[in-house]
Amino acid sequence: MRRSWWKVLCVLFLGYSIVAGFLFPVPALNIVNETIRNLYFHVPMWFTMILLFFVSFIYALKYLRTGRIKDDIFSSELTKVGILFSILGMITGMEWANFTWGEPWSNDPKQLGTAISMLIYFAYLVLRGGMKDEEKRARISAVYNVFAFALMIPLIWVLPRMVDSLHPGSGGNPGFNTYDLDSNMRLVFYPAVLGWMLMGVWISSLRIRFSLLVNHHENKMVIS
Repeated sequence: MRRSWWKVLCVLFLGYSIVAGFLFPVPALNIVNETIRNLYFHVPMWFTMILLFFVSFIYALKYLRTGRIKDDIFSSELTKVGILFSILGMITGMEWANFTWGEPWSNDPKQLGTAISMLIYFAYLVLRGGMKDEEKRARISAVYNVFAFALMIPLIWVLPRMVDSLHPGSGGNPGFNTYDLDSNMRLVFYPAVLGWMLMGVWISSLRIRFSLLVNHHENKMVIS
């Protein structure tokens, strides 16, 4: 039970944010209206993606330093779950954009930067799937992962803020917390961020444990 306390928090935070997210009042804003409730899903999913990619980046650096296959497994599985959350974030974002901007895709700078970042990480999966040698795959994947994360930061955080964008917080467009993230929304938004992050860590931990077991079994088969 001591090791599972954070899983209990994950369920509580997510359950609370989903229920409260639909019940708590939200600011009456033109165009956005009730769709602002998507803030409890779309943004936390992006934050979770960034967290997982960052930790994956750390493990990629660790593998390059230590050469331990365990670090490569951590890095690859965290990346895979990060890609899952990038897809969820893109879907929820396009659905939100369809209601507020009139179309799901408007070539907004942040949309384009995120799409490029996702393609870079999709290529990571293709790269890993195209190599059979375990050590070579781990080494090249780790190097690629480091550069992928280094490219993602300017693509989704720096460049969109330098140009006009429909997204809040870009190109002089004020962020949500500047004008409409009121006290009721904060009571839901922050638990939602923590809940989705913990969910990302939970899924990653399950995949990592499974991959470690598969790797251990395959190594035993080779030795025997």
